[in-house]
Amino acid sequence: MTNTSALRIVWIYPDLLSTYGDRGNVLILQRRAELRGIPTEVVHVHSSDAVPEQGDIYLLGGGEDRPQILAAERLRADGGLARAAARGACVFAVCAGYQIIGESYGDDEANPLPGIGILDIRSGRGQARAVGEIVADVDPSLGVGRITGFENHQGRTEIGPSALPLSTTVRGVGNDDRTEGAYQGQVLGTYLHGPALPRNPQLADLLLRWRVGQLAPLPQAWGDRLHEERLSAALSA
Repeated sequence: MTNTSALRIVWIYPDLLSTYGDRGNVLILQRRAELRGIPTEVVHVHSSDAVPEQGDIYLLGGGEDRPQILAAERLRADGGLARAAARGACVFAVCAGYQIIGESYGDDEANPLPGIGILDIRSGRGQARAVGEIVADVDPSLGVGRITGFENHQGRTEIGPSALPLSTTVRGVGNDDRTEGAYQGQVLGTYLHGPALPRNPQLADLLLRWRVGQLAPLPQAWGDRLHEERLSAALSA
């Protein structure tokens, strides 16, 4: 954590990157931290603002093609997110946000554009759009288990040698019909909407562990029941 007493959660560009209820990722991180007695501070950084470098967890959501391009341009020019990641901060990015934290991504005409370069992935556009429920088994070393979400993207993502796949797809497309998401150190990206963290509380706890260490267990609650319900529905469809 930073040298302040509170866990600092930084929500990047909610005015550009916030589709499919991405604010839910902010709320669940804050809630699961505070249930354990960990004080939090949430910072909303709009696209006209400088990105603070002293955060603990940075969140980026999904967005349409033009807002995605604008967000990538502004984040590259600002440099704050890249410096925070280099310092060891945790970054969690979804869909459009996932693509732009990589080395490159494709615009709406499949032209390659430079990303922020904090995750060793390269994204382009596939022939068909991936839409629907997705289920995937997370890398066992992360201790998360099976995750579920909703994907709606035309991206296809190649993972470079410095990153690892977040998970192996059981149902859905994800990166390439085989894997879903990627991580590198404490930078993690995924195509999962839903939002991802409320639907997968253990994934939220992974981000918290990366910043604060061992977590006290929580009793089962609505988040765990939602997780199981969505897994069951997706696998039985």
